[in-house]
Amino acid sequence: MSVNYQPTYKTIVISDLHLGSKGAKAKEVNEFLKAYSCHQLILNGDIIDGWQLKKGGEWKKKHTGFFRAVLKMMDRWDTEVIYLRGNHDDFLDQIIPLKIGKQFSIRRDYTLKSFGKKYFITHGDIFDSITSQMKWLAYLGDIGYTFLLWVNKWYNYHRERQGKPYYSLSQTIKQKVKAAVNFISDFEEKLVELAIAQEADGIICGHIHKAEIKEIRGISYMNSGDWVESLTALVETHQGEWQILHYPNFDLKTELKEILSDQMTL
Repeated sequence: MSVNYQPTYKTIVISDLHLGSKGAKAKEVNEFLKAYSCHQLILNGDIIDGWQLKKGGEWKKKHTGFFRAVLKMMDRWDTEVIYLRGNHDDFLDQIIPLKIGKQFSIRRDYTLKSFGKKYFITHGDIFDSITSQMKWLAYLGDIGYTFLLWVNKWYNYHRERQGKPYYSLSQTIKQKVKAAVNFISDFEEKLVELAIAQEADGIICGHIHKAEIKEIRGISYMNSGDWVESLTALVETHQGEWQILHYPNFDLKTELKEILSDQMTL
């Protein structure tokens, strides 16, 4: 007889894994999926980084491991999986909408109805004029971001040797550069307007790699962040409360010890 030792959420939303790129934290997100279960898993865009794969990115065993973990959730917990297309996995445009069985579908956007509320879910790139109208410039920006991640990796390697904590160069730039701050603000406002147009109580997105839960003009704005730097997920409890989980702040090691301890006593 199997016993559920894992904490269970009603809904889990993750986005911006960028599998196939050097910056992807596949190992960490796989550990996350093994630690938590849910009734509905929403993959909100940029799960596979088609841009990087076209430019010589590498698909690794641990990247395939992510989809194996998703399949295990579907099999063990009867989890419904909804994959929403992002700008880096825009190759999905050729096949959406697509439904595979009762548990897996690929869509452009999705409306989640929960506890009497309506949440419109979209990756968010539709409001990024750079990625939607000037793709060549977006590719150039992608190269710059990849370079920044490379610099960040070596910078933090030396910080770790000195006993200093992790420092995110890209997040610091986003917070300090006026153009980046204005872009994020405009992005949030446009998504709130979309929620209002959809007569929704809230909007759930990704794309800008900045996890957030806040109220804007009476609309719940929620962003699931990313699994390149911030390593965050958006979760909904069985009481209808939304939270941001940060890896590795969830106590995975303690949970595994408890599971092993319980199994030893069975």
